Amino acid sequence: MLELAGIIILGILAQWVAWRFKIPAILPLILIGLLVGPIAAEFFTEDGLKWIEPIWNESTQKGLFPGDSLYYFVSLAISIILFEGGLTLKRSEITTVGPVITKLITVGSAVTFFGAAVAAHYLFNLAWDLSFLFSGLIIVTGPTVITPILRNIPLKRDISTVLKWEGILIDPIGALVAVLVFEFITVGGQGGFTQTALIEFGKIVLFGTTFGFTFAHALVFAINKKFIPHYLLNVVSLSVVLLVFIESEIFAHESGLLAVVVMGMVIGNSKLDNIQELLYFKESLSVLLISILFILLSANIDIEDLYLLLNWETAILFAIVVFLIRPLAVFLSSINSGLKLKEKAFISWVGPRGIVAAGIASLFGSKLVSQGVEGAEYITPLVFMIVLGTVLFNATTARLFAKVVGVFLKSSEGIMIVGASKFSRLIASYLKEQGRSVVLVDTNENNIRIARDQGLEAVAADIYGDAITDDVEFSNIGFLLALTGNSQINDYALERFGERFGEKGAYRLVHSTEVNNPSENPIKGLFSSTDDYVGMMEVARNYGEIHEIPIDSQEHYEGIIEITKTDKNIIPLFIRKGESIDIIPSKATELKVSDKSLLVYLGKEITENDAGEIEMSVS
Repeated sequence: MLELAGIIILGILAQWVAWRFKIPAILPLILIGLLVGPIAAEFFTEDGLKWIEPIWNESTQKGLFPGDSLYYFVSLAISIILFEGGLTLKRSEITTVGPVITKLITVGSAVTFFGAAVAAHYLFNLAWDLSFLFSGLIIVTGPTVITPILRNIPLKRDISTVLKWEGILIDPIGALVAVLVFEFITVGGQGGFTQTALIEFGKIVLFGTTFGFTFAHALVFAINKKFIPHYLLNVVSLSVVLLVFIESEIFAHESGLLAVVVMGMVIGNSKLDNIQELLYFKESLSVLLISILFILLSANIDIEDLYLLLNWETAILFAIVVFLIRPLAVFLSSINSGLKLKEKAFISWVGPRGIVAAGIASLFGSKLVSQGVEGAEYITPLVFMIVLGTVLFNATTARLFAKVVGVFLKSSEGIMIVGASKFSRLIASYLKEQGRSVVLVDTNENNIRIARDQGLEAVAADIYGDAITDDVEFSNIGFLLALTGNSQINDYALERFGERFGEKGAYRLVHSTEVNNPSENPIKGLFSSTDDYVGMMEVARNYGEIHEIPIDSQEHYEGIIEITKTDKNIIPLFIRKGESIDIIPSKATELKVSDKSLLVYLGKEITENDAGEIEMSVS
């Protein structure tokens, strides 16, 4: 009981430390696992026993999991983690980088598989089959380690998308390759293995995709038709994920991971009313499982395994994997892509390994050691060396390297709009047409669904929660517009997120009490001092179009602003000149406008008569 409670307490403590110092949680988790496991056994206990012994030992009568039950637990936990990752994959993210991601998980995997095997074979004199098992295990990267790194680095959207998608999709591929190599080793490389491997590969792909796709649609249908009560929504979804994993495993061994990733992707891209609530629950569960898994797997390593790594060959292998094989895989996978050289360099630099590599390595390594396979004792420690080394390396250097190669966004141009009502969607659509990255944030699921149907990026999130600050996709936001109908929410949005997401500007709608009251006109007021949320909604309902009109001078601009103050059906929004877009504040006349600009406005189109009146007032 003490050990189980200790794992959970230490795991959550490690998560807090990771959050506090902005590092991947895997780093303190592995260090804690090593401390309570092999290090404690070697240096802190008189009887040489670990403080936490994951696997039951008959001789010492100590341990948490008898037999192979630890690895069953690991497999089920990884399935939940990968399902949660699949939920975050949106088709709209990969319109420009889809081919690169496809090549990374195919061509890139092949480069890592053969390159790392050659390095391990000649550096450690491992048999070829064991060398390929090692290389298969380190194919994976993993969302559990990439996401915390990217979360704190403002990057161009394409770079974050490539790394996030690769980390999630490559996990089942790496697991599949490792399983096939393991099966080859256990049957002794007997004749007919190639045919058997191809058959198994086909079964894994067939059953994995079929089960994942079918159960995903069934669950979405059941939730949308209200067949599942709200209070059972999360636990039913969890049970279905486990059911899919187990059923797929029964029909084709090691197809379960592919099934849950496919299931997560299908649900994440479906029209599901409760998708955000489901994601929150799975995310919380994943944090707990990751905390437990890494401590258990690290504690399961023996001190003799660590001593195997105390040589120059280990450092050379690490350097080859990080500085030679990873860049080669990325550059080959991105040939003829839209990625620039500096973007390819950064993706090459960031390739940390995660929970799938550590979990499967522990399972296969211990099994091969128990079977007496020569050299098998190197598998688990070598993989853990790559996991811990890449995480430590990327966590400490990724931000600096992003600045060195020039992918660090010094000036974030993305725009976050809090509130996804009709006029917010109109504004977002216009900005998107101008090539700006825009994301809408709202708690209203109906508004979010409509926005997504219009092709806009929209997130169902509460600004009083932590989800917004944790989202990787918000790393390029530089403008914050608070456009909700609640003045308190607008004020809170600017107070809490103005510094992080509004470095180029943070604005809110004027309150109803500030309309037509110049003394109350806020410095961070937005668009118009005479139009609050109600006025904006009325214009959006009655007209629902955004127009542009050429501006010849500052006087011309101020003349139009005067008309908008008297005509409630015209609301000024932006000044556009080429690719530059300036937000019009509620103190509109303070904005300096150059000639050959366009005034962007919402509502009734300004007619020739209106334009004539403006010219007369200017002259």
